[in-house]
Amino acid sequence: MRTYRIFLLLIMIPCLSFSQPDVPVEEWTGKTILLIGAHPDDDAYSLGTLGLLQSNGNEVYIAILTTGNVGTQDPDLSMVDLANIRKLEEQAALAAVGIPLDHYTNFGYDDGLLEYENKKEVVAKLVRLIRQVRPDVLFAFDPGKGEQRWHKADHRSASYLAADAARAAMWPLLFQGQITMEGLEAHTIEEYLLFDSAEDDKNTWVDISTFKDKKITAMSQYVSQWSSGWYKYEGPDLSAEEAEQVRDRVSKRIHYRDGKAVEGFRHYKGLPDNIGR
Repeated sequence: MRTYRIFLLLIMIPCLSFSQPDVPVEEWTGKTILLIGAHPDDDAYSLGTLGLLQSNGNEVYIAILTTGNVGTQDPDLSMVDLANIRKLEEQAALAAVGIPLDHYTNFGYDDGLLEYENKKEVVAKLVRLIRQVRPDVLFAFDPGKGEQRWHKADHRSASYLAADAARAAMWPLLFQGQITMEGLEAHTIEEYLLFDSAEDDKNTWVDISTFKDKKITAMSQYVSQWSSGWYKYEGPDLSAEEAEQVRDRVSKRIHYRDGKAVEGFRHYKGLPDNIGR
């Protein structure tokens, strides 16, 4: 019987690592947070949580891999124009929830082509950032629990690049030049909030009620993605009617549980090797 109980415990250990955080996310303080996303506006999956954490005395950093320079149907916008537009939109969105602009990094890769970039180069850049920032918690697209999570191309690539970088950052002999030549140190991230997860895999819901309006304001900054700018961009300034339409569309993206505005994640705590288990 004792042997059987030990066997059951060993089976359950991987499952236990997917429990709720020991301390509710709303109560986190003194942590360093890093989000790795694919496009300007990917932070929108967790803007309420990120703003709440920043306001609670945590340090929040945002790293975006592409400039978003393809995300329009407007034939008159160039890739350079759109990259600049989306940079300004994201800076305004982050400011709306109180995240400092010097905590924002964009790696400058082309939208829609992330999977064709040199993976070693991208991972090396992310590893360097992880070793510089030394986050306690990583926010990233969920690569999937048990089986691969389907994402559109850049999101799919970003999910695996983030996981691979988290794993590489902890090994001092990987990208060793960063340690021997740049004075950085290996760093292990042991806690994750993964977004855009399958609904059945979400195990943590963060109450963002106090940041709901700020999230709506922040998401509304992405004019090129929400308004008629998707087809014909006419500048960031909207009429009162257009601005109200954008806020209405954004408001419908807010999720509720038990009457509270929330953001859902798959929380994982442990070594990065087991993120998908």
